[in-house]
Amino acid sequence: MRRTERYPVKNSNSLWQMYRLVPFWKVFRNVCVNLIARFTPSLRVKNSLYRTLLGMRVGDQSAVALMVMMDVLYPERITIGKNTIIGFQTTILTHEYLIDEYRIGDVVIGDHVMVGANSTILPGVTIGDHAIIGAGSLVNKDVPAHAFVAGNPIRLVRTARDK
Repeated sequence: MRRTERYPVKNSNSLWQMYRLVPFWKVFRNVCVNLIARFTPSLRVKNSLYRTLLGMRVGDQSAVALMVMMDVLYPERITIGKNTIIGFQTTILTHEYLIDEYRIGDVVIGDHVMVGANSTILPGVTIGDHAIIGAGSLVNKDVPAHAFVAGNPIRLVRTARDK
């Protein structure tokens, strides 16, 4: 089970109540920073934007590819370890807005992790050190260290012990 905080809402779906929970100007700034970072080819500049303007924790030598979309409401709840690769057009979410509730959860990505292109990481997920996420995967649960997972939703393909 993912570790998320759950908040019920009344009268309308949770997305209509978004700006009661997160200030508009914070979201606006985060969207602008995300757009700049998505097209920035410099890994150093991109990581600096994530750290200083979005409040994310990004380890040394980590590489976030082009077109990666970080959560725009709670990016400060994302941690990326050192020497990790986040593949092209991956989405990392720390929130979920549903009809009658919203959920918020930290995303922790360990050291030396590779996330394949076009993957989606949901809130409340931890990815262990040295894990590999196959391209196009939906990461909807924790991934143990040294595991190779893939699919939608993910399933364990093998661990380091299976080599």
